[in-house]
Amino acid sequence: MTVHQQLSQALGDLEEALRASQLWQVTTPDPAAMLSQQPFCVDTMSLPQWLRFVFIQRLQALADAGGDMPAKCEVAPAVAVYLQQENIDPHEQQRVIKAVERVDDLVTRN
Repeated sequence: MTVHQQLSQALGDLEEALRASQLWQVTTPDPAAMLSQQPFCVDTMSLPQWLRFVFIQRLQALADAGGDMPAKCEVAPAVAVYLQQENIDPHEQQRVIKAVERVDDLVTRN
């Protein structure tokens, strides 16, 4: 399996984890929200919105195109902090964090 196929699979696993945690059912952000210059578009969307509409979509497009991976990906720490603040079930927190860590690892080491 190529790294792009592995990334696509990891993104699918992340989507499943977000759905199981009730974090997938988020409103589509306004197109202007995508223009944010802040990390994770923190000033224009929630973290679940950013994961769904920016992180997953952009990395899936990269995987589909067989493009070059970014040099570094460290999203899991921010996700962990967010989930701890949001009263998400601890088991579901770990599932989401592990899924993001897998994506981080695949991107960073390739």
